[in-house]
Amino acid sequence: MLVLVSPVVDTLAQCAMCRATLENNLSNGKMGIAAGINTGILYLFFAPYLAIGVIAFFWYKTSKKNAQQLKRTLAG
Repeated sequence: MLVLVSPVVDTLAQCAMCRATLENNLSNGKMGIAAGINTGILYLFFAPYLAIGVIAFFWYKTSKKNAQQLKRTLAG
């Protein structure tokens, strides 16, 4: 149970640090850093879904090919 809870604490601490950095840079008029961090967050959000989608696509393609080969083997 401790292993499952401990990463959440680190994640919350990181979010607080990112927020403090962004607020400091925005108050100084530096928008580029905030845009870069937001882009990085979106990249990290979509990367696992993209990886799962690619794996699912190749899995589907391979299973469809195997099903066709099995059908040919049984028919012929």
